[in-house]
Amino acid sequence: MNNLIQKYNIPGPRYTSYPTVPFWDNDSFSKQRWIETFQRSFDESNEDEGISLYIHLPFCEALCTFCACNKRITKQHSVETPYIETVLKEWKLYIDLFSSRPKIKEIHLGGGTPTFFSPENLKKLIDGIFEFADRAEGYEFSLEGHPNNTTKEHLQVLYDLGFRRISYGVQDYDIKVQKAINRVQSFENVKQATEDARKIGFTSVSHDLIFGLPHQTMEGMTETINLTKSLNPDRISFYSYAHVPWIKGVGQRGFNEEDLPTPELKRELYEEGKRMFEEMGYFEIGMDHFALKHDSMYQSMKNHTLHRNFMGYSSSKTQLMVGLGVSSISDSWYSFAQNEKTVEEYEKSIHNGELSVFRGHILSEEDLVMRKHILNLMCNLQTSWKQESQKIDNLDRIKIMLEDMIEDGLIQFTDSGLIVKEEGRPYVRNVCMAFDKRMIDHQPETRIFSMTI
Repeated sequence: MNNLIQKYNIPGPRYTSYPTVPFWDNDSFSKQRWIETFQRSFDESNEDEGISLYIHLPFCEALCTFCACNKRITKQHSVETPYIETVLKEWKLYIDLFSSRPKIKEIHLGGGTPTFFSPENLKKLIDGIFEFADRAEGYEFSLEGHPNNTTKEHLQVLYDLGFRRISYGVQDYDIKVQKAINRVQSFENVKQATEDARKIGFTSVSHDLIFGLPHQTMEGMTETINLTKSLNPDRISFYSYAHVPWIKGVGQRGFNEEDLPTPELKRELYEEGKRMFEEMGYFEIGMDHFALKHDSMYQSMKNHTLHRNFMGYSSSKTQLMVGLGVSSISDSWYSFAQNEKTVEEYEKSIHNGELSVFRGHILSEEDLVMRKHILNLMCNLQTSWKQESQKIDNLDRIKIMLEDMIEDGLIQFTDSGLIVKEEGRPYVRNVCMAFDKRMIDHQPETRIFSMTI
């Protein structure tokens, strides 16, 4: 195992999209082309499956130094109302582009800290969204919650609006780790927030844990997982810490490089965590997710309907995902578009009556083929090019790049496809990299990705 880790632990994307953001072709992109693909996708899919909304709520009261997300640190809650009013203005700009009334299948409130906002302002936001839209059949609304500030009032208001799934960022219960990453929260707070959600009626409560954080030990991780077991969340996300200190806004104030676990220990933390989760009755879903049998994500895995996008893994798919708020990324399947990355620039565009899109990518026919294969690998650990629409022009090159993984017993080629073996699951990002033609053709001169393992 250690030899394989040393061999394959290289910088690589997490593949929440293809092409990945660093390899978007911004030169051939324009706001008008985004609008055209957006409208095409809406007309093709709204009636049958509806659309998804990702709403980015960026404010946090304190900086978690492990976090690479777009955030704005402030204790001034006066920022809430103007930001929500701007998001609703952005939504109205999109409403004017729809050919009919949208049906919303998914909403996800991400951050930042969505529960930084008051229950009243979150209600104002969701009510404003549905002033111009309807709920699709089988809709699923979810949010990210901070255990320290998610109140019963937050949960009740969101439940009444149709939210049934919440994920709490736990990370680790070891106080030394918590202090290093500036994320101190007690087990009692997590327990209270979990129990409150269930009493109110939330049907899926997820806990996010991270392995590879500074000062983590096997003993500490085992204790964190045992405490998690006592709360029996429906889902567990077990993320690999992405050490990307070169990204603006990512701090290391409480730790140094030497405080991080070695790659070998980091992988051992994952393997022991996986063993414990499976012993507890959880099933591994795709990459870094676990779910109990009754959860919709497990059902999606069994039915091969699991999906992956900028929100991570999802138990259902919509062709069109609209990203609202600062830095949000929208996906029409045919193109990607990202909003301005500062609150000021984002608000300026919207108040000028313009979409806040500042970059994006129009997918070529080859991109669309590769996107399907990478999505299949990330969700189902296998892919096929049997159908004409999934034929690969550079298949010989892919096979050459994966020769070592075949010899190491991690993958298997069939007559018309590829299967990632159970032994190869930790290396699925490496497998996908062989299909990533844009990265291969435009190798970055500097490191831009976290390590794959």
